[in-house]
Amino acid sequence: MNRFGNLINGKWVDSVSGKRFTNINPADSSDVVGEFADSVAADVSAAVDAARSAYRKWRLTPAPRRAEILFRAADLLIARKDDFARDMTREMGKVLKETGGDVQEAIDMTFYIAGEGRRLHGHTAPSELADKAMMSVRVPIGVAGCITPWNFPMAIPSWKVIPALVTGNTVVLKPSPEAPLSSVNFVRALQDAGLPDGVLNLITGTAVEVGATLVDHPDVAIISFTGSTDTGRKINSNAAARLKRVSLEMGGKNAIIIMDDADLQLAVDGAIWGGFGTTGQRCTAASRVLVHEKVHDAFLRDFVTRAKALRVGNGLDPQTEMGPLVSQTQLAKVERYVGIGKEEGAVIECGGNRLTGASLDRGFFYAPTIFSGVQRKMRVAREEIFGPVVSVIRVKNAEEAFDICNDTEYGLSSSIYTRSVNLAFAAMRDLNTGITYINSPTIGAEVHLPFGGTKNTGNGHREGGPTVIDLFTEWKTLYVDFSGRLQKAQID
Repeated sequence: MNRFGNLINGKWVDSVSGKRFTNINPADSSDVVGEFADSVAADVSAAVDAARSAYRKWRLTPAPRRAEILFRAADLLIARKDDFARDMTREMGKVLKETGGDVQEAIDMTFYIAGEGRRLHGHTAPSELADKAMMSVRVPIGVAGCITPWNFPMAIPSWKVIPALVTGNTVVLKPSPEAPLSSVNFVRALQDAGLPDGVLNLITGTAVEVGATLVDHPDVAIISFTGSTDTGRKINSNAAARLKRVSLEMGGKNAIIIMDDADLQLAVDGAIWGGFGTTGQRCTAASRVLVHEKVHDAFLRDFVTRAKALRVGNGLDPQTEMGPLVSQTQLAKVERYVGIGKEEGAVIECGGNRLTGASLDRGFFYAPTIFSGVQRKMRVAREEIFGPVVSVIRVKNAEEAFDICNDTEYGLSSSIYTRSVNLAFAAMRDLNTGITYINSPTIGAEVHLPFGGTKNTGNGHREGGPTVIDLFTEWKTLYVDFSGRLQKAQID
């Protein structure tokens, strides 16, 4: 059996607890991916100490030199992409095309952010006084604690770790125990690229033990978290006591709006990909589809037909279009919400059941499920399910669609299918989400634009794009007086 430890100060070591946890393939419970260190607070403290010590030299390493290491890491990710994609499919279930895309996103992010090593620009401004220069520069913050989920187990770590490193911070990464191997692979690529010992450390284990210790540690200056809203609230509250910077990217209840002038085949394609890609386990998944009453029945008929035809199975099979849920816990959550939907009066058009038979019995497979007759106040229309369940809601016009789309505690992603340029621009203006797509589904973000949401989806920061540099740096203002005499600003 493959066994994996923590990376602390450049060495792979077991947890001081001596304990391990087992990670299995969610498509085949007989396939053991590996054993990982079940870490405790002492392991976190050792990793933070290593990161704090390494910070002294790393912050003084010129940013272009830091970037050179990241460019080498990106090349290693390219060389290892196929192997990493297979590992990812085994540990969290999504199909090979998607896991290949996950690794590719990490490659893209690493190349993009490494380029910022020569673009960490500051500002200059003219002084009101003679013989005086003024400027502002970016400086790193310190030790960054990065807490990442299982659904994008290499892409999301890259969003956090790479910007933190290029700006001169050091990192302690805590991946989800549901998908730790992809983070191990990612960290090894950076280590093999020449990252100095202690600059990047990896600790595996539970949120209760590892995550909480990382958040509370006095030497961790910033926490970047992607995960559930409930956990994000706790992190925000605990970190606030120490006045730490916190970036939260949390839940979503995203909607595709389909107007009566839409290209219906294109809209069906988008709803299938948005609702059932990654088995619906994306914060940007299209779990609601708001359809104009004039095209509702035609859309629903084709949508259901396509969903029924999806090939569900082990993601390692190239013919598979949708893999399993990540765990028994997630499967039970989906089953519970489908029961809630039926109790609320929604109609199951397809799915609504666990898939069994042959090899499916060994995995956490659930049929692509579509509810019709959903009303905006139903729980299945308001709460994040994180599974292959889509609620279809009939609307009368764009005004009602916009209102329902915005009527949720979340505000991550939205989409509209229309041929009207006027409606498209109205949607871009009026949909209260951090991301809006026109004539494509709610998934598909690219690394060089900001990513994040409004309301309970986040706390205002944006990862991805140039804005992520703001997250991992402080502004420092500098004044240089070369007049040789005392000068007083703002004094008459």
